[in-house]
Amino acid sequence: MKLKIEKKEAQMSKYEEALAKYNTDIDDAEIREAVKKIISEKVPQNDTKEVKKFLLGSVELTTLKTTDSEESVMAFTEKVNEYDATYPDLPHLATICVYPCFAKIVSQTLEVDGVEIACVSGSFPSSQALIEVKVAETALAIKDGATEIDIVMPVGKFLSGDYEGVCDDIAELKETCGEAAMKVILETGDLITASNIKKASILAMYAGADYIKTSTGKEKISATPEAAYVMCQAIKEYYEQTGIQIGFKPAGGLNTVTDALTYYTIVKEVLGEKWLTNKWFRLGTSRLANLLLSEVVGEEIKFF
Repeated sequence: MKLKIEKKEAQMSKYEEALAKYNTDIDDAEIREAVKKIISEKVPQNDTKEVKKFLLGSVELTTLKTTDSEESVMAFTEKVNEYDATYPDLPHLATICVYPCFAKIVSQTLEVDGVEIACVSGSFPSSQALIEVKVAETALAIKDGATEIDIVMPVGKFLSGDYEGVCDDIAELKETCGEAAMKVILETGDLITASNIKKASILAMYAGADYIKTSTGKEKISATPEAAYVMCQAIKEYYEQTGIQIGFKPAGGLNTVTDALTYYTIVKEVLGEKWLTNKWFRLGTSRLANLLLSEVVGEEIKFF
């Protein structure tokens, strides 16, 4: 028993040591002011057709409904095929994101090269399941054709200070993913403070995240520019410390083209051009696809 306790303390100190390399004592008011300044001064200059075209190519077209079926998901995927044929001069969408039980139908239906198949896994959106269940679900999604996996950080463990439990969960699921990219959803609306968001970002990256993502879209508070700003700061500092580039995905509550431009601008200002590709910057949304397409083409289009 004593040996187990000592081992646990040593593991916990490892995560505390990781966090100590970063400034996690952040003032929320300062973050709000910094974001306000970026939005007022920088967003207008990115309001261009070229940026909107780029953003269209970063969309993760998502359907995560209780009413999803094989038929509806097949039709959803066919729309992506049709879009690529209809608008050959525009970038294809980045990803189709579905529940794991639909990975096979998307894999069998998708015809567009370069479009990733993402599955939310690990007992999405709560992450409240035994790790064995999370691993099985993730492994099955990959077997059925998922090329990317989106998991939710165990928020309850994080808020109770169980950083070891948080990181063990993420690391085990990353091991299951293998070469498939894994996005870790922080559920920033439940983390409340900028300090917590920074800590969660760092722990997720240390534990094996290939991307960090704001939200599931299932909680009262989803993505916010302030959370995005803190996450991008964490990604930048992690890159400076380790040389490892981590992707960023805002998701949940992205309702307008201005929302998309805001997140693009935050990434550009904090992380720079290196992150402005549809590999490293994604937008988790479906409603934005039609809005961006309409602005790029110059007329209202309801394609998706």
